[in-house]
Amino acid sequence: MKMFIQTLLLIIIVLSLVYFIFYFAGHAFSPTTGFKNGSVCINENCFEVEVAATPKERERGLMQRSFMDQDEGMFFVFDREGRYSFWMKNTLISLDIIWINSDNKIVFIEKNAQPCHGLTCLSIAPDQTAKYVLEINGGLSDKFGFKIGDETIIKLNK
Repeated sequence: MKMFIQTLLLIIIVLSLVYFIFYFAGHAFSPTTGFKNGSVCINENCFEVEVAATPKERERGLMQRSFMDQDEGMFFVFDREGRYSFWMKNTLISLDIIWINSDNKIVFIEKNAQPCHGLTCLSIAPDQTAKYVLEINGGLSDKFGFKIGDETIIKLNK
């Protein structure tokens, strides 16, 4: 009987953990913007994006993610246009990082930014202002021929 109760308690604990993991994964989006996801298109190439609009979401970004589909990305939304630097701390995949201004035009591209696992990681800080930043898999900017001045189409979903 004691073994049965211990097993039952273990099952309840495991199920509770699974529930909370899925609950928080599904609700970890910005309550201030209301945006969860969307799409960003550049030159007929579209990416389904997860939106990072709060400081906490932007800080976490793509850290600890080991895979991203070719048509996926992370889209950082800022309150106003400014100079925003990025780094690759605890990022597991190489990325192309694309800065986009408030006119929805590409102003800077950092190609194939490499993961950083050390204590000191270099920041990527373009000398251009942007309102948005798109992170996609490394190498896709060259593959699709993205360049500074290209227009983007941004659609965010609630």
